[in-house]
Amino acid sequence: MPSTTIAVCKFVGTIGLGLLTGLSASLSTLTLPSLLMLPTALAARSTLTYLTTRTKTYTHWLRHLTAFSLCSAFFLSPHRARHPYLMYTALLAVLSGPGVDFAIASTTKEGSWSTLTTGISEFDVEREEDVNGEQVRQAVEGMRFVEGIRAGVAGVAFAMGVIGIWGDGS
Repeated sequence: MPSTTIAVCKFVGTIGLGLLTGLSASLSTLTLPSLLMLPTALAARSTLTYLTTRTKTYTHWLRHLTAFSLCSAFFLSPHRARHPYLMYTALLAVLSGPGVDFAIASTTKEGSWSTLTTGISEFDVEREEDVNGEQVRQAVEGMRFVEGIRAGVAGVAFAMGVIGIWGDGS
């Protein structure tokens, strides 16, 4: 029974990593570039605000589900079967969110990162006449860049998880 529980935890964690990778990759390559083709800046801003809030919610839950299930598999495993890839993939899953934000903030100039992250939150949904198309474009491009980095980090974790679960024979 415990080996089945461990295998299920590994499977759920790996599937969660795959979903997290797919969500970030599809956002950066398909969804966000299509926002730039909308006819008005107001429509693009509204859609971007909606996407931002939904993306944060879903990726938050996927990161934590993945980390919890992989850490559970690590700690439920017998001492001889505790493979460190479980902790590495859990750590990369958690770091694909705030870790990426921190890394980008520490490597970019002070002004440029603030416009990437706060450009979306500065939008006031009630004021339709103050929509600036360039601010929307800058916010979309910034989110696209960040989601591309997140997709890369989650993709490395997913590959590590698939190789690890294959090596375990689970």
